[in-house]
Amino acid sequence: MSTLVGWHVELEFSEEGHRTSAATLLRLADGTEVKARGYAMRHPSDPEQLRVGEEIAGARALMDLASQLLQKAHTEIDAATGRHSYPLTQ
Repeated sequence: MSTLVGWHVELEFSEEGHRTSAATLLRLADGTEVKARGYAMRHPSDPEQLRVGEEIAGARALMDLASQLLQKAHTEIDAATGRHSYPLTQ
């Protein structure tokens, strides 16, 4: 089996105080760039664990990215078929 295309997702984190942000960028083969963001907030009484904030913010950003990709795919299906398609999850 050969690989037809590969995707590379860039994921970048920043932290300001109790807030961790994640930004994702995915470049598709058709030239489309899909960007998404996710956030995590640490309660002031919680210990500082940067990794946990990154995991939560990163997961939320990737969930947003997945949602955008589903919407893009269904828009393309609708255009090709002339009918409305329904994603399994929204």
